[in-house]
Amino acid sequence: MESPTLAAQYAAIVHQRRADLRQYFANNLPVTPNFVWEIGCGHGHFLTAYAQAHPERLCLGIDLAKDRIARAVRKRDRAKLANLHFLQAEARVFLESLSPETTFGDIFVLFPDPWPKARHHKHRLLQTDFLRAISARAGQGARLFFRTDYRPYFDEVSQTLEGYPGWEVVKESWPFEFETVFQSRAEHYHSLVARPTGAGAISPTSPPGISG
Repeated sequence: MESPTLAAQYAAIVHQRRADLRQYFANNLPVTPNFVWEIGCGHGHFLTAYAQAHPERLCLGIDLAKDRIARAVRKRDRAKLANLHFLQAEARVFLESLSPETTFGDIFVLFPDPWPKARHHKHRLLQTDFLRAISARAGQGARLFFRTDYRPYFDEVSQTLEGYPGWEVVKESWPFEFETVFQSRAEHYHSLVARPTGAGAISPTSPPGISG
């Protein structure tokens, strides 16, 4: 059982992380941004290339590892990309820290940790609770792009999306190809595209020039 002291310390850390993220958003993002989001951006190879190819789109990448974010930021700065931001953050805390008006256009989850052991499956990102959370933040026309080289995880996510009324898997082509480090190492990989349905997809309020 977790001790009350450790629980309190963890709660304080999460509270501070939310405050830091909200401050960053207030200082660096438009008032009502609609953005492209990559979860687990690593060293920023994919999202930097994407932001270069789509200068009209606001792009945010997050990762848990501080050193990865530092390398991604250096990559962004060398490319002089004003439309690209990298932040150290956990996905759920990131979502909770956004202003009510903020939506995302597209979300990329590329080669996430599959947590292959059964006792670790609870740590997998793309589960019903998280899909519900991101559908509430999805702008008009938003899409989820998921790619993995671990077939059991792909099958699980596909089944979860097909069985969850807030999302539908659609037959759409991959919008932007740029080989990541993990993709270069994979003999085979599997990709899917999904869209939120019904009330989950809300109209973006972003200013012209930042598309959803």
